[in-house]
Amino acid sequence: MEKIFQIITLGCKVNRCESDALDRRLGQAGGRVAGKGEAADLCVINTCAVTSKAAMQSRQAVRRAIRENPGARIVVTGCHAQTEPETIRAIHGVDQIVGYRGKAALARLLSPDMAAGPGERETLFSPLVAGVGGDRTRPFLKIQDGCDAFCTYCIVPHARGRSRSMPLESVKVNLAALAAAGYREAVLTGIHLGMYGRDLSPPVPLIDLLKQIETHPAPDRIRLSSIEPAELTGDVIGEVADGARFCPHFHIPLQSGDDGILKRMRRPYTAGFFSELVRKIVDRMPDAAIGVDVLIGFPGETRRAFENTYALIDALPVSYLHVFPFSARPGTPAAQYPDPVPAEVIKERCRRMRALSEEKKARFHRRHIGCVRDVLVETRRDRETGRLKGLTANYIEVQVDGDDTLMNRLVPVRMVTMDREMRVTGTVVESH
Repeated sequence: MEKIFQIITLGCKVNRCESDALDRRLGQAGGRVAGKGEAADLCVINTCAVTSKAAMQSRQAVRRAIRENPGARIVVTGCHAQTEPETIRAIHGVDQIVGYRGKAALARLLSPDMAAGPGERETLFSPLVAGVGGDRTRPFLKIQDGCDAFCTYCIVPHARGRSRSMPLESVKVNLAALAAAGYREAVLTGIHLGMYGRDLSPPVPLIDLLKQIETHPAPDRIRLSSIEPAELTGDVIGEVADGARFCPHFHIPLQSGDDGILKRMRRPYTAGFFSELVRKIVDRMPDAAIGVDVLIGFPGETRRAFENTYALIDALPVSYLHVFPFSARPGTPAAQYPDPVPAEVIKERCRRMRALSEEKKARFHRRHIGCVRDVLVETRRDRETGRLKGLTANYIEVQVDGDDTLMNRLVPVRMVTMDREMRVTGTVVESH
């Protein structure tokens, strides 16, 4: 009998990658994704715990799935399920909780008749649990999981465990498979991507992986997801700048531009180091997109400390920000720190920082008006405008008029205008 399933995903690209893989495994087992408004037989909620808001939204998603799918088997996995299983267990209607150690075999646990995939018992990185994209134009490939850093505010190492990596040959096999399946871009992702390969025997530094990718079958474009400042070495920057495949796009967690707060967060760099790193990237790649994570309202963040962060970002040629209000996570040192910042102060500081992000993004986009860039056209049109949409290598979303034959193609586009919502529109050109 056909099993109808639904997968609900919250949180980071790694979660989305794992959900994509589970979707594929359940489909291989004869399951079918629930249609709009159709009740499912099986619901998997892949939760997030990075902030208290994310944890709350995860619980809301569980309750909503129970209401909307009466009689379904409800399975909760992900970081919130790992760190607070008793909270999830208290929700009436949850049938099963699966922590991170069981996530790799989740499809087999849900479908006992399925054979285990090659290596599934030994590693979370068998080809069957890598991100295979589904209907994504740009699939995620999880090549690293876990974190050894233990920043004082972060629950993720407790949820995900120690750093571990996909073997080099498996990365190459997965990228070749994505290319053979017709994908034009893949995003390499991980919880602590810069730690890739340090746990392998022998170790394989991230730079060695990137060099291997450059010379082996893979999608035309490879994009790196978030990478820590101290691990974004000159060699990595140089490989991205000089390689034919790598997108000139870096997402770098700053968290604070105040050295005292960085030390209290247990972040292994200074504001000066970060500033030099950003300028080094721009010197090598003037058109590179640089995104930055900022954590606002960490305990002890005085007005001066916040202004130091604001001034640092204001002075740097970054392209956009991801702004997060501090959220005390039980079990982390920062949850016990004195000198909390009042909620209304955090809210106002976040508002200012997000306004700065809008200014930075508008300036970056405006600088590219008139330029011609290859755009990877997505397989879905923009819901509001009905136009085709896609991304440049340096992370600018561009909309164009055209027919569906342009989908999943790298198309040269001249960027023409930007509207008040910062939507960039362009026209397809025959050649550069």
